[in-house]
Amino acid sequence: MIERLTSLICGTEPMNAAWSTEATLQRMLDVEAALARASALHGVIPHTAVAAIVATCRADRLDADALARDAALGGNLAIPLVKQLTARVKEADPEAAKYVHWGATSQDIIDTATVLQLRDALALSDTSLDATCANLAELARAHRATPAVGRTWLQQALPITLGLKFAQWLDTLLRHRERLAALRERALVLQFGGAAGTLASLRDAGAKVSADLAKELGLAQPTLPWHTQRDRIAEAAAFFGMLIGTLGKIARDISLHMQTEIGELGEPAAAGKGGSSTMPHKRNPVGCAAVLTAATRAPGLVATVFAGMVQEHERALGGWQAEWDALPELARLAGGALAQIEQISGGLEVRTERLAANLDVTHGLILGEAVMLALGDRIGRLDAHHLVEKASKQAVQSQRTLYDVLAADPAVTQHLDENRLEALLDPANYVGEAHAFVDAVLASYAQRSPHSSSQTHQE
Repeated sequence: MIERLTSLICGTEPMNAAWSTEATLQRMLDVEAALARASALHGVIPHTAVAAIVATCRADRLDADALARDAALGGNLAIPLVKQLTARVKEADPEAAKYVHWGATSQDIIDTATVLQLRDALALSDTSLDATCANLAELARAHRATPAVGRTWLQQALPITLGLKFAQWLDTLLRHRERLAALRERALVLQFGGAAGTLASLRDAGAKVSADLAKELGLAQPTLPWHTQRDRIAEAAAFFGMLIGTLGKIARDISLHMQTEIGELGEPAAAGKGGSSTMPHKRNPVGCAAVLTAATRAPGLVATVFAGMVQEHERALGGWQAEWDALPELARLAGGALAQIEQISGGLEVRTERLAANLDVTHGLILGEAVMLALGDRIGRLDAHHLVEKASKQAVQSQRTLYDVLAADPAVTQHLDENRLEALLDPANYVGEAHAFVDAVLASYAQRSPHSSSQTHQE
């Protein structure tokens, strides 16, 4: 499926392979082979037909280019695939060829193959998600008390800790791990219903064949076929879309921290990474760019899958078909975005000197709230607000620090001495519950990850 030259910018080789032409065909053939085995178990087809069918269910035995051309005429890939498969089986065993695809409909094969590919994609995502969470837990632990500037509306607001930001990212990804586990239970199920979802073609063996087909493929057995009930596929699309959105948020933050004027964080350096074709000094956040590209594309793909949920009667006319490219692309983008954030978080550069310098850019103004509240305890909040606001304007106009202006004002110093002012204007002393929040997320991570380190810093 993914043959473009840009396939590794927003994807990975394993995830691309899971949705490749070869994988798609092989998964469909896996379903056909399992169907033959399950049908023979219950006398629906002769046992003698199974060997030839199973031996022929190999993607390299099919003409993929011819399948693509014929799918345009047939309306889906399963129709020409079954024709080619039957012809190949007939070459080996004409009698066995009579029993290829017995009792199934095209959508059974395509949907179940998609579920098998989804299972592969979720396994890849799970592994990368675990590694990314481990990286972020280590960053949160290491920078639990590292002071940093908190920014709202892209402006400096109040001090935070860098560990708090990492913990926020981790906390969100922990919820995505829970979503992935729940998605596995609901979405990794067999699709097998025959032409109209009744399995009438299998007579009294339908339920037994369906149960053994699910067992053969390692999938759960649904209560009934779900040809036009697309909530499982929509949930998978939503999961990938939300995961990509979270990863996009992380990439946005990192890229903003990497701006030349900020310079607080940096993507891991590597040969040939992040350079410019004309400017030798550039070190671009190329990993973040790939994630943000995925985050830009994902909402439209999710919307496509959601729009396709409105289907007609027992088989869809257009809505089902719209999923065929949208879901694989979402999985591919999610895999690529996860791989980028895993790599970035595993080697993220933290420049503490720039964090400290940026905390001092306003010369103490971002700590005016701390002084106001301490002063408010003595003279009331509103009067304290007026005093600190006036001092802040004077500091800006005179290009002095807020401390210098406050320390020279008797209306302030009669309530707050120099030592108290110095303590109030220390960013490390005004991070609220940041340390406790980091500890709480790390504890949650340790609880949900039995093999992770459960140690957190208590200060």
